Amino acid sequence: MADTPVFSYEVTTKDVEGLPDARGDSIKAMFASNYGVEVGAVRVILRYQVRAQMSSEEARSAIFDLFADPVIEEGSVNETLLNDQTVFPIAPQIAIATGFKPGVTDNAAQAGLDGLLTIFPALFEQAEVATSRTYLFWGVPEEISPDWLASKLHNRMIERAIIADTIDCQAKNWPTINFPDRPALLQQKPSIVNLEVSDEKLIEISQTGLLALNLEEMQAIQAHYRNAKVRITREARGLVPNAPTDVELECLAQTWSEHCSHKIFAAKIHHIDTETGEDCSIDSLFKTHIMTPTLDIQSKVDWLLSIFHDNSGVIAWNDDWSLCMKAETHNSPSALDPFGGAMTGIVGVNRDILGTGLGARPIANTDVFCFGPPNYSGAIPEGLFHPSRVFRGVHAGVRAGGNESGIPTVNGAIIFDERYLGKPLVYCGTVGMMPRRLPDGRESHIKTPTPGDIVYMVGGRVGSDGIHGATFSSLELTEESPSSAVQIGDPITQKKMIDMVLEARDLGLIQVITDNGAGGLSSSVGEMAELTGGPFGLGDISI
Repeated sequence: MADTPVFSYEVTTKDVEGLPDARGDSIKAMFASNYGVEVGAVRVILRYQVRAQMSSEEARSAIFDLFADPVIEEGSVNETLLNDQTVFPIAPQIAIATGFKPGVTDNAAQAGLDGLLTIFPALFEQAEVATSRTYLFWGVPEEISPDWLASKLHNRMIERAIIADTIDCQAKNWPTINFPDRPALLQQKPSIVNLEVSDEKLIEISQTGLLALNLEEMQAIQAHYRNAKVRITREARGLVPNAPTDVELECLAQTWSEHCSHKIFAAKIHHIDTETGEDCSIDSLFKTHIMTPTLDIQSKVDWLLSIFHDNSGVIAWNDDWSLCMKAETHNSPSALDPFGGAMTGIVGVNRDILGTGLGARPIANTDVFCFGPPNYSGAIPEGLFHPSRVFRGVHAGVRAGGNESGIPTVNGAIIFDERYLGKPLVYCGTVGMMPRRLPDGRESHIKTPTPGDIVYMVGGRVGSDGIHGATFSSLELTEESPSSAVQIGDPITQKKMIDMVLEARDLGLIQVITDNGAGGLSSSVGEMAELTGGPFGLGDISI
């Protein structure tokens, strides 16, 4: 689509008395509260770029039909509002444009595309939309540089920024974010990873691949591929007998990640209470303090319908309805991108509810957040955000994810402590309901797959974000933390998917369902297939 025309739409709030620029005022307040920097005024221009085969007349009609409200907003097509002196009679002192890097999920663009296709259905699969923002500043203190302002307005891991300083603004050299063309994806065959190497090389393989596996785990994988039975089985199936492909290694790494297997929670812990002097060893906090007492309760009651083997637990609410609930953390993603990391946390746990049994409806969200003090004035480690920025971003991400999915947040808690400066604790939880029995008589909490069932994957388009999200949960945050590790949720598409899945469930079309989570297809398909009782995989790997 390189030769397809790109139409640029710009939208900003009208500068009239009594009508505030809420986006600009929010940025001005953020600089004052987070950094003690007072600026005179801030205004924001929203920019939508549409790549489509439209006529000039069609393109012009879309500005107030889709992108701008003519009552409270100014809008333009293919002309920057900054050159219109009736909109901006005084040129800004500094202008900073920000937009997503190529391949990063852009939810506002997707919403714009949905609207565009509603107006022009003939453009289906022929149109693309991208968004960006331009922040305009007046009255910036002399000691504040444009680069510093830009660093607080965008997340360089997933976004680009272009700056126009005072000289540029006086010359009307306005900053522009080009359409984020995603590089062509070249199909490549899986490569073979030689594990017959030294211990140092094994660690290097793990580190360069962001596998987050320690030496003991890499040696366990090495031993697996040395096993004679494994080699015979692999050779019979046309696989390289003594070495994994890069795809296999990635699958093993995500399965063993902190996010998927909770290695710390399941580890052996030697604990000494410094106050009481009690000295004890615990073999898995999960097994001893959660799983065992819950199983004890289940043996004495009849309302614990499903525990420890599905995406969430299920209890009998009454004779007609079952209730399920799930909570999980998204700490590392929220530290890297507070808004996107927290959003994917809440929509991800929504999917856990949808993937429980034969499908439950998410009805309420809950959360617990732990941040550094929002008024913290000490040194912030390089590459980390101020806790106030993390706080605002996480709160906004969970709020947006829930609201745009049509699921209210009914309660929560926030804790501030300096020990959370390095990494916040972000718990996201969801409550769901499903009928005890479906119209066809099946119990809703029991999955019923059979060999030969067809697997469908449904949901939004997959972006370049979220790669290594599972294994990254096991790694330390550094300046070199990969931008791809943060997945950007798509709650609007997910809302449509929830309605479709529940309708399909009630029609008896679903035999088994699970969410695609951090492990992707490598875990979800295997989890469903395993429930048929047939052989799965090529043998267990354990340490």
